[in-house]
Amino acid sequence: MEAPPVSVLPITGGTINMMEYLLQGDVLDQALESLLHRLRGLCDNMEPETFADHELVYLLKGQQGNPFLLRARRSLSHPTVPWHLRYLGQPEVGDKSRHALVRNCVDVAASHSLPDFLNEMGFRMDHEFVAKGHIFRKGVLKVVVSKLSRILVPENTENTEPLSLSYLVELSVLVPAGQDTMSEDMRSFAEQLKPLVHLEKIDPKRHIVLLVCSIQQVRVQQDTTSWNVQTGQFVLIYIFKTYSDM
Repeated sequence: MEAPPVSVLPITGGTINMMEYLLQGDVLDQALESLLHRLRGLCDNMEPETFADHELVYLLKGQQGNPFLLRARRSLSHPTVPWHLRYLGQPEVGDKSRHALVRNCVDVAASHSLPDFLNEMGFRMDHEFVAKGHIFRKGVLKVVVSKLSRILVPENTENTEPLSLSYLVELSVLVPAGQDTMSEDMRSFAEQLKPLVHLEKIDPKRHIVLLVCSIQQVRVQQDTTSWNVQTGQFVLIYIFKTYSDM
């Protein structure tokens, strides 16, 4: 979820150091329409985009240190458009003056042979999921509301099961490094979505989703303590199953 839909991902590259500022939360299924109505009123005067994407998370394990992680995403609703390959750096969560999680982001378009290329490079596919939802925009800010589903049969995107009874909500912006004032703009926008959804700066080192047990319960581990939480809290989000993006 980590991850924005393929049809709207910005392409970055060259020598520009792009940073993603991110706030996350969740909303119960029964409150979705209320949230979408609020977003239509707050965001730019245009109909929100819809998307259906398939994301595969690849790992490359070295002899030392953490594995290297890449995300490959393709559109299910527009199968002819390019794939997207995304790298997300270590989150910078220590600065308490920032109201959002900040991490380096590299995003490039790729051909449909991307999975074969990654396999040839030594990567292995760790897990995959389907994300479907809506995209709203407010200037440079982007709000993605998505339902995440696990794939029951590998690579069969027609056979899926929702991960929870909630929708993941992400408020993000991608800007060159050093524009920390964006986190204040994000905080102000997030305040306008309360109490429908509480968007937070989530530290992935403290919240890692290890296993989705069922639609009703999810097992979460924080440090060395494990417990079960009812779906609806959305378990601080399936994308953190990817080990905090290493």
